[in-house]
Amino acid sequence: MWNRDAIDHVQFTVAESIGVEGRGGYYEEAGALRDLVQNHMLQVLGFLTMEAPGSLDPEAIRDEKVKVLRAIHPLKPSDVVRGQYSAGPAGPGYREESNVSPDSTTETFAAVKLHIDNWRWSGVPIYLRHGKRMPERSSEVSVVFRQAPSYLFAEEGIETLPPDHLTIRIQPDEGIALSFQAKQPGPGISLQEVEMDFGYGQSFKTKPAEAYERLIHDAMEGDHTLFTREDGVERSWEIVADALADPGPVHAYPAGSWGPHEADELIAPRQWHLGAHW
Repeated sequence: MWNRDAIDHVQFTVAESIGVEGRGGYYEEAGALRDLVQNHMLQVLGFLTMEAPGSLDPEAIRDEKVKVLRAIHPLKPSDVVRGQYSAGPAGPGYREESNVSPDSTTETFAAVKLHIDNWRWSGVPIYLRHGKRMPERSSEVSVVFRQAPSYLFAEEGIETLPPDHLTIRIQPDEGIALSFQAKQPGPGISLQEVEMDFGYGQSFKTKPAEAYERLIHDAMEGDHTLFTREDGVERSWEIVADALADPGPVHAYPAGSWGPHEADELIAPRQWHLGAHW
């Protein structure tokens, strides 16, 4: 099912509730696209969409990840929505932060639409979204399946069936959840969304290693599976190069919100999983 026949689209959100936390000088030179989309988000997307490697050898895994990065179309300016948090319920605006220009056009939010031009993913849009000063801290991937035919249920007054979706939570509560439609008890057919949920913390009664703990451990062991390779880094920059050269406008969004409404227009008629009701 991990292909264009069963999957409608994929979305990946990295939301941070904090602002730049005193790093205004750095962030002015970076912005959300450089700071997170170009590296962390594209790397996670590579692992999610790559072909199965021939072995667990680090180079076999990194080869497949680079292959799928090479199949991603470079971003066009029309594929990108940039935002910057203004004063809102969660605090002051970005331009009020220390070491930030009062007329800054640096983005603290970015939403992008990607396409992977290969046999498995052709025609499946991929949406990435990252922002600071959002309502909660959360990183999750949502794989949304195609709608099932509803002809069996039309006579019951159910014209369309909401899509099922698989959610992979990266942080802070690592786990996997499958949401699907189930018939409510009783006569007749009335559907309700239900969820099967697996949490690492609940199942294993422990927390996974922190990111830098894992990084240092892998470096000491000489395991470079999760480290980015030079050709992968170069390809990641090629994907975002045009969008960085012609960034387009930056849209204001209140601190504590889910970003500018233009990001909702980018994914329409679909909806973002986080911050919306399915």
